[in-house]
Amino acid sequence: MAAYRRRGAHAPLLAFRTIEVSAMFVSLAVVTVFMSALLLVSAGAKSLRTRHITEQMSTLGVPQSMMAFLIGAQIAGAAGVIAGLWWAPVGIAAAIGLTLYFAGAVAFHLRVGDRKGASPAVVLTMASVALIVLRAATL
Repeated sequence: MAAYRRRGAHAPLLAFRTIEVSAMFVSLAVVTVFMSALLLVSAGAKSLRTRHITEQMSTLGVPQSMMAFLIGAQIAGAAGVIAGLWWAPVGIAAAIGLTLYFAGAVAFHLRVGDRKGASPAVVLTMASVALIVLRAATL
């Protein structure tokens, strides 16, 4: 707009502002969307209480009375990391909660010797740690 003023021309009616978004924030947003989608799909599957889910939880020693808590934790985690895109402390707190949630899942799988089932939980634990690191880096 300064160039218009120097030449004596009028500034355009609509001045567009360029919004700079760092690559770190884009990475955070991508991991957040990915993680939130996985959490919501998982919570939905748990809420349906399919035979596969109930058998898996039984094998892991998770009582059916804990299902509502696990579903709520996943939904709260998804909402928290999404809200964390706008308010960092909420996102970091949610990512810490998810890290603990998935670390617990790893422990439950390993406790019964289910190494195959522990692998996805390990990946999700690492993704939760990545959310903490990315959100802290974009403060």
